[in-house]
Amino acid sequence: MGRGKIEIKRIENSTNRQVTFSKRRNGIIKKAREISVLCDAQVSVVIFSSSGKMSEYCSPSTSLSKMLEKYQQNSGRRLWDAKHENLSAEIDRVKKENDNMQIELRHLKGEDLNSLNPKELIPIEEALQNGLTNVRDKQMDYLKMLKKNESLLEEENKRLSYILHHQQMAMNGNVRDMELGYHQKDRDYPSQMPMAFRVQPIQPNLQEDKQ
Repeated sequence: MGRGKIEIKRIENSTNRQVTFSKRRNGIIKKAREISVLCDAQVSVVIFSSSGKMSEYCSPSTSLSKMLEKYQQNSGRRLWDAKHENLSAEIDRVKKENDNMQIELRHLKGEDLNSLNPKELIPIEEALQNGLTNVRDKQMDYLKMLKKNESLLEEENKRLSYILHHQQMAMNGNVRDMELGYHQKDRDYPSQMPMAFRVQPIQPNLQEDKQ
C-alpha cells in the first residue's frame, strides 16, 4: 500500500507540526551533508523554527560568513548596508587603538622594553618624568591643604578654649556670689525674728517680797 500524498499547507495541530518540523529539518541537514561529501560542494543551511531556535549546517571546508560573502558577490545583492560596514571598521579601529594603549601601558610599567630602540625609549622617559612631576605637585598641594586645615583647627581650638575659660570664670563668680548671699542672710536672721520670740528680762516677783 503506497503512502498517501500530503497536502502542503500549515499543520494546525502544534504537536504534529513540531514532529514534522524535526523530521524535515533533520532530512534537509542530512541531504546537505551528503551533497557536500559526495559532490565536494560547499553547502550551508540555516533553519529557524517558529519559536526562533536556530539550526545550521556548513561544509567543513568553508564557513557561514564566507558563504554569505560568496552569495553577495555572485548574486549582486547586498546583505548589509554601508552603515554596518562603517561600524565594523570603527570597531576594528577602536580595537587597534586599545591594543596600542595596552602596549604603551606595559612600556610605562617597564615591561617589554627590550624590543625598543633608544629613540623609542626617549618619549617613554619624558612621559615618566612628567608623570613624576605631576605626582609631586599633587603631593605638595595635599600637604599645603593639610597644613591649612591644621592651622584652622588650632585657631578654632583656641577660640573654644577662650570661650570655655570665660564661662568657667563666670560660673565661679556666680558661686561666690551665692555663698556670700547665704552668709549675709545668716547674719541678718536674728534681727528679723518676730518680737514674740525675743528673750525678755526676768522680772522679780513683787508679791512674794510683800509676804
